[in-house]
Amino acid sequence: MAEHDSFEGLAERLTQVEERLAALESSESAGLTSSSTDHHEVFWALEGLKQRVQDGSGAVLMTGAATVPKGEHVQWQMQSSVQEMFETDFGSRAESLSALAHPVRLQLLQRLLTDASSVEEIREAGDFGTTGQVYHHLRQLVAAGWVASRGSGRYEVPPARIVPLLVILLGVDR
Repeated sequence: MAEHDSFEGLAERLTQVEERLAALESSESAGLTSSSTDHHEVFWALEGLKQRVQDGSGAVLMTGAATVPKGEHVQWQMQSSVQEMFETDFGSRAESLSALAHPVRLQLLQRLLTDASSVEEIREAGDFGTTGQVYHHLRQLVAAGWVASRGSGRYEVPPARIVPLLVILLGVDR
């Protein structure tokens, strides 16, 4: 029985991988085989970055403007050369990424951006466990800088973290 379940799980994962590959191939062919004008339309931010960067190793740009469901509008941009990125210790980012690597914490962030500010509102908005469990997850997010405490059991996602969070989520989808 367990072998059968394992086979079904593997078959499901293979189907998901095939679907993602087909989507990637479709988006690549749409973006890379089109005319030069279309290329500049699709990759306008990339083209602008390449014009601004003289470093032969390249650069990475993260930018966005968003109005979250609660109504707060944020604009944010960050750029780094690829050389600078490789000169840093990738592992030093593990704690911050680890804080996001839990489904409950991601859902907490979503609730804080959409319809909740307090632990009570968070608990009412979904199945997040006990109050103690909610505080445990919030402490992890606060320690990593993804959430800020406003006092009296109220929390928020700092404006400077909203676009990076959305970029990370977008990157995971690709």
